[in-house]
Amino acid sequence: MKNQELIRNFCIIAHIDHGKSTLADRLLEVTNVLDVNSRAEQILDDMDLEKERGITIKSHAIRMEYDFEGKTYVLNLIDTPGHVDFSYEVSRSLASCDGALLLVDAAQGIEAQTMSNLYLAMENELEVIPVINKIDLPKADVEGTVHDIEENIGIPDEMIYRVSAKVGTGVEELLQGIIKNIPAPKGDPEKPAQALIFDSYYDKYRGVIVLVRMVHGSLKKGEEIKFFSNDKKYSIEEIGYLGIKQEPQKGLETGEVGYIIANIKDVQEARVGDTITTTKDGCKEPLPGFQEVKPMVYSGIFPLNGEDYENLRDAMEKLRLNDSALVFEPEGSMALGFGFRCGFLGMLHLEIVKERLYREFNVPIITTTPSVTFNIFLSGGTKKVIYNPVDFPDPANIDYIEEPFMDVEIIVPSEYIGNIMKIVQERRGIQKDMQYIDEKRASIHYEMPLIEIIFDFYDKLKSVSRGYASLDYQFKDYRRSKIVKVDILINGDKVDAMSFMCHESKAYNWGKGVVEKLKEVIPRHLYKIALQASIGSTIIARSTISAMRKDVTAKCYGGDITRKRKLLEKQKQGKKRMKEIGSVQVPQEAFLEVLKADRS
Repeated sequence: MKNQELIRNFCIIAHIDHGKSTLADRLLEVTNVLDVNSRAEQILDDMDLEKERGITIKSHAIRMEYDFEGKTYVLNLIDTPGHVDFSYEVSRSLASCDGALLLVDAAQGIEAQTMSNLYLAMENELEVIPVINKIDLPKADVEGTVHDIEENIGIPDEMIYRVSAKVGTGVEELLQGIIKNIPAPKGDPEKPAQALIFDSYYDKYRGVIVLVRMVHGSLKKGEEIKFFSNDKKYSIEEIGYLGIKQEPQKGLETGEVGYIIANIKDVQEARVGDTITTTKDGCKEPLPGFQEVKPMVYSGIFPLNGEDYENLRDAMEKLRLNDSALVFEPEGSMALGFGFRCGFLGMLHLEIVKERLYREFNVPIITTTPSVTFNIFLSGGTKKVIYNPVDFPDPANIDYIEEPFMDVEIIVPSEYIGNIMKIVQERRGIQKDMQYIDEKRASIHYEMPLIEIIFDFYDKLKSVSRGYASLDYQFKDYRRSKIVKVDILINGDKVDAMSFMCHESKAYNWGKGVVEKLKEVIPRHLYKIALQASIGSTIIARSTISAMRKDVTAKCYGGDITRKRKLLEKQKQGKKRMKEIGSVQVPQEAFLEVLKADRS
């Protein structure tokens, strides 16, 4: 029986780019898990995308051992994603810990997502240790950041650790602080086995590998286990600890963190937040907090070349093995052929999937205008949930429509408050309150429609605040709203892949933005091309691409004017006929440019 008192399970919570992965590297070096000389930067961020963007996309975990005051302590670092799109994964990672390092950049101070994750940590009753990072930077305002933490979190100066993750200053003291301040796991070894899944991923040789924290009891190799959410049963083939490489053991005991391999074929069966127990004498109740992950943003994904459809389907299937939050179903489009309607947690999740499809599977794709889920209540009393503009019912049959609203928190320096308020008002935001964090920065709370956030809201927020504003949002509820479907017509033909749903007050601006953008990217033809945005049969915006003019009279020199007129008349008839039978060549870039159209 292992001594629970010598185990510490903790995570690091931080905003994007505050040095979380770099601090993890230094902790691994001090505990001799990593060799200092052959160090690879950001060992826990193993995707190229994670390293390039400076973000953590998947949760990771790693076990360290550290000798302190004559005892050997086991430290399990459970890494968490930092982005708002992955807040459910963050909550499950936090639920598997007993303490959290709150990492704050000395040059940037507390940001919105840091606060959001801090509240999650407090809800899970974790011991929070504030850590100020990047103290070696010339722009570091250590005293100001200490004041921030004291004011907002109420933790005194003497409890705050100061480190430089890059050069390693203060990391040893921080490790000792983790042992002193974070409590040992409280589970009961005598109770039936109860393990919390905080991550799972697919390995092509071993099947699904499930990462768990043993809350009560123990699990051993060879035992039969079951998942509470779907009642699936498996036999444990391998169980062990999570070092740099997997370390097989005979079993996992209360408080320990490790992995289980049980010949599971599909990541969908081992969902984050689910509870594992034994089939014989197992626990009766699952651990609280499990949720089905629901997509918030939908977009169509189509192969650039029609013959890549099968490759795209294979790529999507493989991607879903490692990303249980991704959902998709086949979809057909008149303009783009066959593809998939996909659901994502948010815009960052969508970008990551697009990037991975191209990099890992070499499938060039086009995505259609993102949408959100609307609840449509029809006159007969039936409710229809739609996330694809193509499925929008006849407006005559609609009673009312509900759209998703989000709780939004924006942390911004005081001098930019006016700019922020202006852009949020333009996007139908409702201000709830404003609190000053210190004399320089304020936290503003809004309620905003999700459809207004998903396009370029984050970019606008950054540009009007010179990069200083930070954003966090989470789902609040559905509200009645005047939503309309806007169709885009090219020479009178609807292009289904460019249709979108928006609020009635935004239809003109969004429609105009799209047709103006199309005018820039569709090449001129030998006849005029009308670009229109319409709601039903009402045209709300129009732009025209003028015809290319071929000089048919160039060869006609001298002689009677009637010869020129005859040639021009002939050209006129030819153009008319061409317009009747000609179809407009819409380049692939046009579909991409529509996403960049101004939607303010």
